[in-house]
Amino acid sequence: MTSSDLTMSHKTPFLTHEVHNVPEPMPAYNAWTSDLALREAVTREGGAWAESSLTKYGALAGCELMELGRLANENRPKLRSFDRHGRRLDEVEFHPAYHEVMRQAMKHGVHSFSWRHEDQVGAHVARAGLVYLGAQPEAGTSCPLTMTHAAIPSLRQAPELAAAWIPRILSTEYDPRMLPMAQKTAVTIGMGMTEKQGGSDVRSNTTRAHRQADGSYELVGHKFFFSAPMCDAHLVLAQAEGGLSCFLMPRLLPDGTRNAVHIQRLKDKLGDWSNASSEVEFLGATAYLVGSEGRGVATILEMVALTRQDCILGSAALMRQATVQALHHTAQRSAFGRKLVDQPLMRNVLADLALESEAAVALAMRVARAVDASPRDPQEAALARLITAVGKYWVCKRTPTLINEAQECLGGIGYVEENILPRLYRQAPLNSIWEGSGNVQCLDVLRTLHKEPQARDALFAELASATGQHAAFDQHLGRLQQAFADPSTLEVRSRRVVEHMALALQAAILIKAGNPAVSDAFCASRLSGDHGLVLGTLGAQAPLAALITRTTPC
Repeated sequence: MTSSDLTMSHKTPFLTHEVHNVPEPMPAYNAWTSDLALREAVTREGGAWAESSLTKYGALAGCELMELGRLANENRPKLRSFDRHGRRLDEVEFHPAYHEVMRQAMKHGVHSFSWRHEDQVGAHVARAGLVYLGAQPEAGTSCPLTMTHAAIPSLRQAPELAAAWIPRILSTEYDPRMLPMAQKTAVTIGMGMTEKQGGSDVRSNTTRAHRQADGSYELVGHKFFFSAPMCDAHLVLAQAEGGLSCFLMPRLLPDGTRNAVHIQRLKDKLGDWSNASSEVEFLGATAYLVGSEGRGVATILEMVALTRQDCILGSAALMRQATVQALHHTAQRSAFGRKLVDQPLMRNVLADLALESEAAVALAMRVARAVDASPRDPQEAALARLITAVGKYWVCKRTPTLINEAQECLGGIGYVEENILPRLYRQAPLNSIWEGSGNVQCLDVLRTLHKEPQARDALFAELASATGQHAAFDQHLGRLQQAFADPSTLEVRSRRVVEHMALALQAAILIKAGNPAVSDAFCASRLSGDHGLVLGTLGAQAPLAALITRTTPC
């Protein structure tokens, strides 16, 4: 190297080369206003009246929350079992970034919007939009936010508890202080269902609940997955004299003493690093009955129905963020003489990512509308009980595949931790496992179809409303109807049947949405076989440019 070369080297950070053809970092953007598919879906399903709230939170989701999400995941929660003098603490310490994400989420109503606007049609749809926005920059906080939101229907089965706890659940403040409920401005709620020996088979739980003279219960046993142990209370299942029952277990008792819940350890998880998941033992912990003895599963399923909805939303959100990252990178990176986004094969991949992402958010918002309409419309209530499990099965299954394809769009740096995609990829499998694995969802679909014929009627009425507009859809619907002809083999075939139900629902929603570029491409690729077994295999006639343009953040 000559002295002249050395003299010029101060213009770049390296002596050996100039850095070029490297994309700029993702700039701040509004995750609501820049997402056409989301805005159309929320409007279509009745939540457009909340646009102001969604716009405000969308501005945070595409800006400050991105950096806070990075910090919250790089600085994982720590268990503090004892203080310096050996006194039991059982406290979880979080990085300030985690607390700020929670504060902003609760301020904007991610945990409570649907209940605070319960009398307004579309409140659950609007709140679903908030969940979708918040889960893109930071998904770990979705766990306590989701459970807090979902606890209200269960708590309403215990009017005295509801009167004390629900006003603090509905608060838009965030109060992480370790104080008794009565001294707090806001509370969060967690969940403890599963034990070592049973997992999803909660009827095999061995934790015992002993009724006390004052009407409370003392619980002795354990939970192998005790979600978000820093919450102010948990809904848990335990065996009472009348059978498996649901209880509200506060973290602190009214006099300020710690409840007899010992955190054994925090789970060392594949992803979800910002959130704390734990194993606990109950050593005579005080709890209060929710609902009736022996009705624990039915009571807590009121909560699970809503947490499963958020699994769909969370997975769809991860898809969206991965697709946004791939589009951002390929629009700036050149190879072999042109931008990646302009190369035919890459365009096929990007268009397919866009199509899968849009179909996911379309289904998620249709589930939200069914949930929203359930108190007013028996057919929508029946539909919600069915398609929540269908959507959770399918959207959550598709997410890891999509995110991996997005990583490939970035090449090697898509696998490097300085990028958000490795975090998204680690997070991706969670929602397919949490709140019931794929097999559990399929069995729940079969159980609903068997016990509630009106659910099947509601499904096929929904699908029939989209017939006559695309031959591939009509043919797929005929095959789906035939799939129920042999009940003796239905369980072993149920994964395929539920997959076909999900695809039919997505196609019907997109057809009725009225954008042929999207619905025709979906029907041709997902229903009539003009597609391979991996993403990026759309047919040569697919509207690649339209799909990419529609999905690119504006």
